[in-house]
Amino acid sequence: MHRSISALTHGIIDYLMVLILVIGPGVAGFRGRQAALCYVLAAVHFALTFFTRFPLGVLKQVGFPIHGAIELMVGFLMIVFPWIASFARGVLSRNFFIAIGALIVLIWFLTDYRGLRKVS
Repeated sequence: MHRSISALTHGIIDYLMVLILVIGPGVAGFRGRQAALCYVLAAVHFALTFFTRFPLGVLKQVGFPIHGAIELMVGFLMIVFPWIASFARGVLSRNFFIAIGALIVLIWFLTDYRGLRKVS
């Protein structure tokens, strides 16, 4: 598999993902527990990115492959979370969680976590 997303590009995507998680509930039209979960995920995602050892990380404590493993788990969890947390009937929030989870998994598959490419 060709992993075409560099560490630098992944960092940009991560910070954009934080914004999506913060504004997503308002744009998608849901609130309550589901929105609160998005805000918590945004904070966790920001912290993970901030502490990752890659071009856009600040404190560089977490290895990039570990960062990727955490994101992959979160991506799959987001896909099933509407059923685990009993909000699958909320179409807007359910679809948002599934879409963002699938996007995170796709980004994981396309990212070069081992640094085999030069940072672009």
